[in-house]
Amino acid sequence: MKIVVVGGYAPSLISFRGPLLKRLVSLGHEVHALAPLHTPDVGPQLEAMGVDYSVLPLNRRGLNLFADLGSLLHLKQSIHRIRPDVVLSYTFKPIVYASMAARMAWVGDKKKVFGMVTGLGYAFTEAKGLKRRIMFNIAKGMYSSGIRYCNGLIFQNPDDEAFFKKLGVVPGNVDTTVVNGSGVDLEHYAVAPLPEKPSFLCLSRLLGAKGVREYAQAAIKLKAKYPEVPFRLIGPREEGADVIKEKEVNKWREQGLEVLGAVDDVRPEIAQASVYVLPSYREGTPRSVLEAMSMGRPVVTSDVPGCRETVVEGENGFLTPMKDVDALAAAMEKFIVDPSLAARMGEASRRMAEEKYDVDKVNDAILEFMGLI
Repeated sequence: MKIVVVGGYAPSLISFRGPLLKRLVSLGHEVHALAPLHTPDVGPQLEAMGVDYSVLPLNRRGLNLFADLGSLLHLKQSIHRIRPDVVLSYTFKPIVYASMAARMAWVGDKKKVFGMVTGLGYAFTEAKGLKRRIMFNIAKGMYSSGIRYCNGLIFQNPDDEAFFKKLGVVPGNVDTTVVNGSGVDLEHYAVAPLPEKPSFLCLSRLLGAKGVREYAQAAIKLKAKYPEVPFRLIGPREEGADVIKEKEVNKWREQGLEVLGAVDDVRPEIAQASVYVLPSYREGTPRSVLEAMSMGRPVVTSDVPGCRETVVEGENGFLTPMKDVDALAAAMEKFIVDPSLAARMGEASRRMAEEKYDVDKVNDAILEFMGLI
C-alpha cells in the first residue's frame, strides 16, 4: 500500500513517529511523510529509513485564513499526486487539513483516513476569559470539520477520547481507539544508574501550560531549604500567547534554578537526575515522562488527562493537583527526605514502561486499528 503520514513538526517524524515509519517500511508499504520546513533538514534521515519526504507549507501555530487555505490546497495536490491508500495525520492542523484534503483529492470509499490526537494543546487547557472561549470554539469547530472525514481517530488517553465525544466533534461513523501514547524505545532509553544524591529534572518547552512555573516555584521553595540539591529545567524557548518570557526565567536563575536550552540528546540529562518532574496542565501522553520511566526514574506529575496514566500513586511516583505548588513541593521533598524512594520507584517505572509503553507494542496497536497488520 501507499501510505502518507502528515505531521506538524518535522523532527517529530524522527523522534516520535520514527519507529512507526520504519515498521511500515518493513511491512513492504510505500511510505511518504509531509511536514513543515525545519532546520536542520530531516529529509536525509527519513530517506535513510526508506521514507519519501516532502516539505509542507504549514504554520503549526496561529490561524491565518489565507496561509492555511494554501496549506490545504498543497496537501490536496500532494495527496492527488501520491494517490495513497491510507493517510495518517497527527497534531491539530494536520488532522484538520490532511483529512479534508484527502477527501477532496479522492473518489471512492476504499481509501482510509486516520487522525491521531497527541494532545489538546493550549486552547483546551482550563482558563477563563473571552479570548480563551473564542480560541476554544475555533479549535472545536476546526476539529469537527476535519474529523468528519476520518475513518478512525486514535487517542493517547481515555480522557481525551471521552472529551471529544462529549463535545460532539466525533461523528458516530468514526471509529476510535486509545493507545498508550507514542511509546518509548526501551533499548535507546536504557536504565541508567541513579546519582548518589537527590536531584530533579523537568524537560519541557517553556510554556505556562506545561506547568513550568509551578515547577520553578516548587524548586525555588525547596532550594531555600535544601541548597545542596540541584533542580534543573531544560527545554527550548517558544513563541505564542503562553510563552514564558526571558525576564521571568532570569529571576528563576537568580533564585537557584538551573535553566538550560534545548539539547539534542536528553539521555545524559535524565541520567543526572534521580527524579523526573512534569506538572503539566494536560497532555496526550507526555513523551518525556516515558523516556524518564524507561531509564528507571520515578515521576512526579499532575493528576490530569494524559499525565495520570503514567503514575500509580506511591508505586512509581506521585500525582499532584494541577497548579498546586505546595503539593508539588511536598511530593518532591519526599525524595530528599528519603533518597531510597528513587531506587524503588524507579524500578517500578521501568517495569511499567516495559509492560505498557514499549514502542513496538504501541505501534502494533496503531497498525492493527488501521487494518495494516
